[in-house]
Amino acid sequence: MKIIPSGDSAMLVRFGNEITEKINTRVHDLHFMLDELKVKGIIEMVPAYTDLLILYDPLKVSYDGLNQIINEEIKKPGKQGTIKQRIIEIPVCYDEEFGSDLAEVSEHTGLSKDEIIRIHSNSKYLVYMLGFTPGFSYLGGMDERIACPRKKIPRQNIPAGSVGIADKQTGIYPIESPGGWQLIGRTPLNLFNPEREEVFLCQAGDQLQFIPIEKVEFESIKIAQNK
Repeated sequence: MKIIPSGDSAMLVRFGNEITEKINTRVHDLHFMLDELKVKGIIEMVPAYTDLLILYDPLKVSYDGLNQIINEEIKKPGKQGTIKQRIIEIPVCYDEEFGSDLAEVSEHTGLSKDEIIRIHSNSKYLVYMLGFTPGFSYLGGMDERIACPRKKIPRQNIPAGSVGIADKQTGIYPIESPGGWQLIGRTPLNLFNPEREEVFLCQAGDQLQFIPIEKVEFESIKIAQNK
């Protein structure tokens, strides 16, 4: 672990340089520990792949004081792996209307569309972090057999809820936006809703499980959710 000053009111806690579930779990462990401690002066924490950015008020807590708190907490026995992960089931319709790039992923991987869907929905995924757009979940744990490069020419508009693959990662577009990921399906759930108490359906540190659904069920969930 390395602690790096980031200006006069922020620090970056770095746990490594490789994107792995083990390193990312340590990021979320520290986030969870500091959140539980309610450290006076911490304004916000932003978890990423290998780092935790901590924004603080230097009039309430010093850099050295915060550094000491972090080092003491990390060394306490039983502190690692304490985060309580939520497991969230995400219904996904893999119909070709929503998975317009399934054929391209199939051609690249040599797997049938049904095999891709089975593999994609049989894994549990760790939400490494949120980024790019509000609520976009970068997920770890995808089976490398369905890895596929992102599109050479990004789309200008990708519908909200689209599930995509880019290289060795999968993710969900929470709002309509440009993007270059290979689209394989879509969820009817609203991942981002500023009027909801929990604005983001998924949070960094959560585990996701994709549940295949038919188009009829997709439409039913969509209608019920928008009432």
